[in-house]
Amino acid sequence: MSRGGKRDGAGRKAGTPNKATQERQKKVASTGITPLDYMLKVMRDSKADPSRRDEMAKAAAPYVHPKLASTQHTGPRGGPIQTVDLSKMSDEDLDRLEAIIGPIAVTGGDPGGEG
Repeated sequence: MSRGGKRDGAGRKAGTPNKATQERQKKVASTGITPLDYMLKVMRDSKADPSRRDEMAKAAAPYVHPKLASTQHTGPRGGPIQTVDLSKMSDEDLDRLEAIIGPIAVTGGDPGGEG
């Protein structure tokens, strides 16, 4: 019989608050208004000073909107993105390329593929 180590399904599921966090949340909720509720109330108060409203919006934003992850775009095997200078192609080559790629390109409603 093996002991210790990681076992599938063992432990608290990710994102599940522990007992201390649950107790703290219950206590804050039972007192009426939470800090986030307060910040949103000030932010929405048209009579409050605009700079104070701005500060409350900044403070509340991380609790309301998730931060977006940055994405690094790279070419094959993490190298640079390869580009092609179409200005150096002949009209004949451009026509052949358009015949191949034109039907699958998103043209934004321009059937000629221009613009």
